[in-house]
Amino acid sequence: MDKLILYMQYPFVRYALIVGTLIALCSSLLGVTLVLRRFSFIGDGLSHVAFGAIAIASVCNLTNKMLLVLPVTVACAIFLLKSGQNTKIKGDASIAMISVGALAFGYLLMNVFGTSANLTGDVCSTLFGSTSILTLTAFEVWLCVILSAVSVLLFILFYNKIFAVTFDENFAKAVGTKVDTYNLLIAMVIAVIIVLAMNLVGSLLISALIIFPALSAMRIFDSFSKVTILSALISVLCALSGILISIVAGTPVGSTIVATQAVMFAICCVLGKLGGKLA
Repeated sequence: MDKLILYMQYPFVRYALIVGTLIALCSSLLGVTLVLRRFSFIGDGLSHVAFGAIAIASVCNLTNKMLLVLPVTVACAIFLLKSGQNTKIKGDASIAMISVGALAFGYLLMNVFGTSANLTGDVCSTLFGSTSILTLTAFEVWLCVILSAVSVLLFILFYNKIFAVTFDENFAKAVGTKVDTYNLLIAMVIAVIIVLAMNLVGSLLISALIIFPALSAMRIFDSFSKVTILSALISVLCALSGILISIVAGTPVGSTIVATQAVMFAICCVLGKLGGKLA
């Protein structure tokens, strides 16, 4: 406790806790929708696209990489949505194609045109989020707060529409819901969350923020609203625990958070089975 109190005096630790909490909250809300629609690995695809965009921004020596990374990732999210409706290229094939291609081109650009003296360290930090969450600036924190608030607000305002689109698109179309519009909204919000989450867990571990909380909550509840609320609570709790453990123990932030979520998933599985037996 003394060590934690000491570290809390530093602004970068407080920034990490704020950003980690917000990112965990946002990713868990739409995570339930993506898991139910069997589209969980869109996080992997978009995170690798973001990695490629970061590589391009680094080669171009852009001071604010977010100006390039965010629009590129949103554009690819829209492309994945449209291509997923194509009978020639299925959704999972599109994700795999873009994911591998962007990752390969990004690493190639960083090797050929990179100016950093520590290329291995930069790649490792981008892929696994080793130190980036602890080097956030005040501008990045405020940007995360604003984008997270917009994401949560959109989810709350269009909750009923997202619910309808998640479970039965055909019925939603039949009652006049603009399915394509809300699918586009979901894709854009997910893209924003992916870009924000890269600072927390890196591009290779982002799917864990989306998948683990939703699956953990589904072990206990079977109602969409209850699963969404519990998923958000689990995600925030694991993010805070993971960041604090990593600070005290000196472990990588992203890996610690994912390990915490894996442990929570195991606990929820046990609780779900016990609850079923009791019922």
